[in-house]
Amino acid sequence: MQLKHLAVSAAVALSLSAPVQAQQVEIQWWHSMSAALGDWINDLAKQYNASQTQYKVVPTYKGTYDESMTGAIAAFRAGNAPHILQVYEVGTATMMASKGAIVPVAKILNDGGFKFDPTEYVSAVAGYYTAPNGQMLSYPLNSSTTIFYYNKDAFKKAGLDAEKPPTTWPEVFAAASKLKASGHSCPFTTSWISWTQLESFSLWHNTLFASKNNGFDGADAQLQINTPLHVRHFENLAKASKEGSFVYKGRGNAADASFPSGECAMITGSSGLYARVAKEAKFAYGISALPYYSDVKGAPQNTAIGGASLWVMAGKKPEEYKGVASFLNFLNDTKVQAASHQRTGYLPVTTGAFKLTDASGFYQKNPGTDVAVTQMIRKATDKSRGIRLGNFVQIRSIIDEETEQIWAGKKSPKEALDTAVTRGNEQLARFARANK
Repeated sequence: MQLKHLAVSAAVALSLSAPVQAQQVEIQWWHSMSAALGDWINDLAKQYNASQTQYKVVPTYKGTYDESMTGAIAAFRAGNAPHILQVYEVGTATMMASKGAIVPVAKILNDGGFKFDPTEYVSAVAGYYTAPNGQMLSYPLNSSTTIFYYNKDAFKKAGLDAEKPPTTWPEVFAAASKLKASGHSCPFTTSWISWTQLESFSLWHNTLFASKNNGFDGADAQLQINTPLHVRHFENLAKASKEGSFVYKGRGNAADASFPSGECAMITGSSGLYARVAKEAKFAYGISALPYYSDVKGAPQNTAIGGASLWVMAGKKPEEYKGVASFLNFLNDTKVQAASHQRTGYLPVTTGAFKLTDASGFYQKNPGTDVAVTQMIRKATDKSRGIRLGNFVQIRSIIDEETEQIWAGKKSPKEALDTAVTRGNEQLARFARANK
């Protein structure tokens, strides 16, 4: 009995003398990555959480970019927003205008005691998320651009040179016709119709998508997507759609699944689709630059940034912001950056990550994986440095609605683009009035 009492006393004494394990500070991270990219996000959080014990990043999938942004705005108003929110690039101007809702990442990192040097970032990427005063507002986690994927096996079957992808739009339409003739039900498709066929299309041809240098020089911009060049391109797409050599698969990234499955032989989409293609495709595939019209002066220039960035929400505790800074610093590590780029197809955000990837021989072993990088590091002009418009989410929806009228045969390309400009300009004017 006495021995038992002594044992219990010793155990109590030992427990009292043992160091108290501090409770981890949780950092909530809302994102919109699913499938292979969702696995990547979860692995980043696991890797960070395993690297230290003070903080725990909790990634939560919140639906599409539209859904997560809407949900976060509602959560912020209710006082329970996440610490970190992933927002796609078309939401950038809206987030920049949300004074009091966000804390600049540059401030978060500096306050957290971490070195922050904007010159380490790829300029085309950093510039997009930087305020006029030079302060970087959000962290470019998954920056992408539009590229061209094609099925080499389908090309061979159609009698096309599998090692010579089409580089111009006339060549794309000619290849699509041959693929159709060979029995392919979906020769060419595209995801993100506005981003690939109007936004990047404009920049790639050194042509304005909107006035005021695509919104960078003022909120009172107006759309310019009904020029003869834009109309000509959509007339070609409409003709191909009618012939069945271009197949519209829906809004956003709905078309993405159709390429790695082998259903569609060619697709213009995000460089971030690479992760899924590499994982799922059971055929030989190629990656090439976005096509262009060779008779347009200044083409090709550089394509538009896509993907998303991480925004830090306001109203959190100081110790939580220290955790956010620690996590952002982890993401900024050159090795982490390079590994993410190689795994996903998203752009290396820092020049160090690009150099490390290049030195590793990754681009040589995986031909085409450098296409997105070379498209984005070309010297940008005022017309091609990006597009930053207010109410951009709504404008994209309008473009989806109007171009769908083309594929349905209800409107001519010029009529649809003219209407998209009129309706889009109403959204821009509304945003300009609200942010005077």
